[in-house]
This record gives sequence, C-alpha cells and structure tokens, in this order.
Amino acid sequence: MPAFRAPDGTRLAYRVLGEQGEPVLCLPGGPMLDADYLGDLGGLGQDARLVVLDLRGTGGSAVPADPESYRCDRLVGDVEALADHLRLGNFGLLGHSAGANLALLYAAAYPERVSRMALINPSTWAIGLERTSEQRREITRLRRGEPWFAGAAAAFERLHAGRGTEADMEAVAPFTYGRWDEAAQAHHAAEAARSNPEAARAFGTEGAYDPPATRAAMARFGAPVLLLAGEVDMVDPPSVMAEFAAVFPAARFVVQPGAGHYPWLDDPAAFRAAVGPFLAGTG
Repeated sequence: MPAFRAPDGTRLAYRVLGEQGEPVLCLPGGPMLDADYLGDLGGLGQDARLVVLDLRGTGGSAVPADPESYRCDRLVGDVEALADHLRLGNFGLLGHSAGANLALLYAAAYPERVSRMALINPSTWAIGLERTSEQRREITRLRRGEPWFAGAAAAFERLHAGRGTEADMEAVAPFTYGRWDEAAQAHHAAEAARSNPEAARAFGTEGAYDPPATRAAMARFGAPVLLLAGEVDMVDPPSVMAEFAAVFPAARFVVQPGAGHYPWLDDPAAFRAAVGPFLAGTG
C-alpha cells in the first residue's frame, strides 16, 4: 500500500480506487476501524478517484508513539498531510459514521480546500446532536417481520435500560444492516479484527469536539454537501439525519430505501446512483 508520513512522523497508509475524476479523500468510521470494511464503496471508484485512508493505528497504518494522537481533532493534521502528499488543491471529502466527525472538523479548519462533502450515515458527536432511544426504537419496529427480530428487540431494550451485556451488543447487530444475510453476517464478523479498541476509546475524549464552533463553521460552509441516511439504520436514524442536514446552508438529504448503516453493502447500485453523480459533480 502507498504511504506517507504524518506531521509527527507516523507512517500512514492509503489505497486508491479509480483513476478518473476529482480526488475524494475517504475517512472510515468505527471509530478507528481498518478502512477495509468500506470495500469498494459500491463501485464509487467508477465516478471519482477515491483515496481511502487507514487512520493511524488501523489497517496498514502504524501505531503512533502518542496514544492521545488518536483524538479526532488531532487527526485533522493527518488528513491535511495526505492532501499535501498527493499535492491536491481542492478535493472532495467522504466520511462514514464516526469518520464524518473528522470530515467536519477538517472542513471547519480548511474550508477552502473542500470542494464537496458526502456524509454517509454520519455520527453526530462533532455537532452535539443527540439520538434518543425512542428514535432508535422507531427504526427497530420497522423490522418486525424479520425472523431474528424478537431476540434483537429484547436485547435492544436491555441495552437502553442499562442492563445490556456483550451478548446483547451482538444480538442487535442485524439492526445495522438492511438485510441480515450471509454477506452482512460476514461483514459484521470481521469487524472485531478490524478494530483498535485503544484508538476508539481515545477518539472522542475530552477536547475532541467543540459543537457550537463546528455548527457555526458548517452554517458558513459553502461547498455542496450530500447527507445520505439508511432508511432502517438504527445507529443514525433518518429523523436525526434530517436534523443534521439542516445544519448546513443547503445540504442535499437522501434516504436510501431499505438500507442500514452500510448502504453500499445493502444495495451497491442504489448507493452509487445516489452518491456517484454528486462526487463526480454531475448531479
């Protein structure tokens, strides 16, 4: 994998999907998952040149000397170093889930460099938007007809009552996919090996976010923004995502039918149809 050096000397790896179109730096979620879980993002490399970063301490990137450097706001320097390494002027950003927090912080710090930004089922920590149990419960009810629903719904209630176990965390996994089929189960099973628990714990520690400042910066952000939500995503329900989209002056808000937290896996064609033209600047 190609690599570059972060400002503190940490070696960071990335991969490139596609050869044509404006470059788009892709920031994975988790937080701090190996970016391999993104796969080929539903074939988006046919619409833009995707540069998929392995955040420090994940995938092909080295573990840093300073564990505090895993904090989200400190990762902004890594994204800027990647842009400089690639000698980019303006470029697009794509952030999935927790990676959207990093995309927002980068866009707030370097708005002149970001030509467009796609947020896919974004986490809301950076803007201080709360997700309630009832909003998530409404999404779980959409899955009543699934054979796994009863056990997953019971586990959900235990978790939100503060009585949940690790087994309950596993039991609610089907709620994060549009289809709990073999592909989804394999994707979920691989997550443990792709995670860096120490990095995940540090990602959102005190000082990582300043929601009022980030909201103000995004209210001034003039580049095009696409926010895509999965219709049945329990993690980031569409009702919350609609509130998120309203933070921007004129974000395009799209709900992908039948999709969960990983919409490119649930329906690659629908995902590419929604996001590809936006990244290519043609729609």
